[in-house]
Amino acid sequence: MAHDHDHEHAESSELTDIELRVRALESLLTQKGYVDAAALDALVQYHEEKIGPRNGAQVIAKAWTDPTYKEWLLSEPTAAIASVGFEGRQGEDMVVLENTDEVHNMVVCTLCSCYPWPVLGLPPVWYKSAPYRSRAVSEPRSVLSEFGTELDDSIEVRVWDSTAELRYLVLPLRPEGTDDWTEEQLAEIVTRNSMIGTEVVVAP
Repeated sequence: MAHDHDHEHAESSELTDIELRVRALESLLTQKGYVDAAALDALVQYHEEKIGPRNGAQVIAKAWTDPTYKEWLLSEPTAAIASVGFEGRQGEDMVVLENTDEVHNMVVCTLCSCYPWPVLGLPPVWYKSAPYRSRAVSEPRSVLSEFGTELDDSIEVRVWDSTAELRYLVLPLRPEGTDDWTEEQLAEIVTRNSMIGTEVVVAP
């Protein structure tokens, strides 16, 4: 399974009626010349990778630099996240999972695509795909490896299944060598995938 582009064929058979109608409408508008498919794809990708995840990155960076906020984030995540302005549909009941030197957390939704929209924006295609949803549970280390994440055998991998009631956000390990970085600098290196748990944050 390779990141954002290999699962679109697997997803097509699992689309809801509404999603099928949206795709049909998009196809029609593209054929008529009203919509530029490439521009639309670029816009969706921008929202998936930049706008939405920037919210979560701000939360993570604040937790890394403010011990009091971190404690609050882990104990009352929904309230702590709302305090910095990120709340709403798909983020009503949040759980924050802290990665440590001994434990690495990874999030999946085995039934559909439950996802914390207020902090991560739109879910990527691979997150909704059948291969990820099944393999994340059955062979998480192999999946992590395909994202370039190689963990020592001594590190326990915990896989968490999002539901309609609970959405998860991973608090990644802060990378070494960033002790003197500002909150803004730290937010720039936090990736969407690190907050899902398929990657680790690496300082450039």
